[in-house]
Amino acid sequence: MELNADFSQRVAVHAAKLPWSPSPMPGVDRRMLDRIGGEVARATSIVRYAPHSHFSPHIHGGGEEFLVLAGVFQDEHGDYPVGSYVRNPPTSRHTPGSEPGCVIFVKLWQFHPEDRTEVRIDTGAQPFAPAPDRAGVEVMPLFRDAREEVRLERWAPQARIELPVPGGAEVLVLAGGFEEDGERFDAQSWLRLPARGILRATAAVGGCRLWVKTGHLAMPPRFGA
Repeated sequence: MELNADFSQRVAVHAAKLPWSPSPMPGVDRRMLDRIGGEVARATSIVRYAPHSHFSPHIHGGGEEFLVLAGVFQDEHGDYPVGSYVRNPPTSRHTPGSEPGCVIFVKLWQFHPEDRTEVRIDTGAQPFAPAPDRAGVEVMPLFRDAREEVRLERWAPQARIELPVPGGAEVLVLAGGFEEDGERFDAQSWLRLPARGILRATAAVGGCRLWVKTGHLAMPPRFGA
């Protein structure tokens, strides 16, 4: 399966308007944003766990990165409430599920094969700081290496944003909204810009809070690469 697999193109998906599609595990549904592959795939998705639902134990051959959007995600390593940011690198293993139910934004098979860095951050307990040279923007760093940078951003009401993204970018709206290229982005809206692009946007009257990843699209992604 290929979905939004041309990484040279701008892609916008307003996921909150999409129907949920069932996964192979009962009680686990998803909204697909991009995908290359079948059930084992390079994939970006929003996934919903019904209360008391679980996946089987599995190893992440290509790594897993996720942010908890609602409820509490759980595995044998602990409980992850709303705002938890987790990176499970290649070769890591767990048994995911949720007793109360949850919604997560998740990326699979998108790590460097040699990356073994585990990250677990409760963003609700971390401060934002003003972004240097970006008026009206606050940032919370989550991860950075030679390949990519991941952070949360807060944009002040009606802030005007112009951010060059030479290595491409992905943006997921967590709260509030913005306009870009004449298009409105609200909660669960996802924007992907190709390498050598520029993010030009205006925050809504109430501002917005975003998950942002940059740098990772400098080379065309391939499943299994």
